[in-house]
Amino acid sequence: MKVVEIKGRFGLGNLQVVERPDPQPGPGQVLLRMKAASLNYRDLLMIEGHYNPRQRLPLIPCSDGVGEVLALGEGVSRAAVGDRVATLFAQGWESGEPTHEKLRSSLGGPLDGTLAEQMVLDAQGVVPVPAHLDDAQAATLPCAALTAWSALVTQGGVQAGDTVLVQGTGGVSTFALQFARLLGARVIVTSSSDEKLERARALGAHETLNYKSVAKWGEAVLELTGGRGVDHIVEVGGAGTLEQSLKAVRFGGTLSVIGVLSGASSPLNILPILMKNVRLQGILVGHRESFEAMNRAIEIAGLLPVVDRIFPIAQTRQALELMARGGHFGKICLRF
Repeated sequence: MKVVEIKGRFGLGNLQVVERPDPQPGPGQVLLRMKAASLNYRDLLMIEGHYNPRQRLPLIPCSDGVGEVLALGEGVSRAAVGDRVATLFAQGWESGEPTHEKLRSSLGGPLDGTLAEQMVLDAQGVVPVPAHLDDAQAATLPCAALTAWSALVTQGGVQAGDTVLVQGTGGVSTFALQFARLLGARVIVTSSSDEKLERARALGAHETLNYKSVAKWGEAVLELTGGRGVDHIVEVGGAGTLEQSLKAVRFGGTLSVIGVLSGASSPLNILPILMKNVRLQGILVGHRESFEAMNRAIEIAGLLPVVDRIFPIAQTRQALELMARGGHFGKICLRF
């Protein structure tokens, strides 16, 4: 079978398509014919060596994908041949709190990921996907969708009538916009692109702010909310946006800290966290039980993930370069 792997050393230039032996499922495992994969910013960081410089190589990158079950190992009852299933990001995280051991089972590092024509996974590490989604749409669910769901629902408890601020229009952010609307929340979206903000409004955003033209967007958010601030912020910027987020959030509000697009560290005045009784919640994807609950909601609502572009697997590098430029709205996918 053909796989894409990081060979020798880190870097986009070291991605290669190579041949590996066809895998066979053992007891408790399933064999998948992969149909599509989707990209996350973590994949880019992993390939460049920034996520875990000590990751062993060669590595098949990417954690998210969808495939058809080709064969079952002995004792498998959670799946059947012909089922269409998505990969679980952390293969050992079925429920409960995360642990170091559970997160050591993550696909795309340290374990081989989804850029392979065939995969063998534990039957506990795959999740049936909503029937109304095509393969590319279904491949977006394991990280981006589940992260947004964990932030707003599993951890965040967002309710109808709340106001949610979503930073940007990447994969997690577009899912957060869609889920917040599904929950009956008012949504404010920030971006540096007026074109993307227009698309966000078409997707259901109530208000939008261009943070390039409105540098102090935290104050602008306070004005939009009558001085109260927002209930919940999906914080994907990281250290570079926390100062404005702390201005925009209400007293007793929540910041779901998800990404580091603007950096992982910078000087930060923590007084607003204390004085406003703000909750900072780190979000690292989610467990299988949450994934299954999210899929039920997606199916009932008929929600359609936003897929910006689909590349053939041979153009993995070009797809990742598009992600690095931030030239996408929603998700970037790969097809086999």
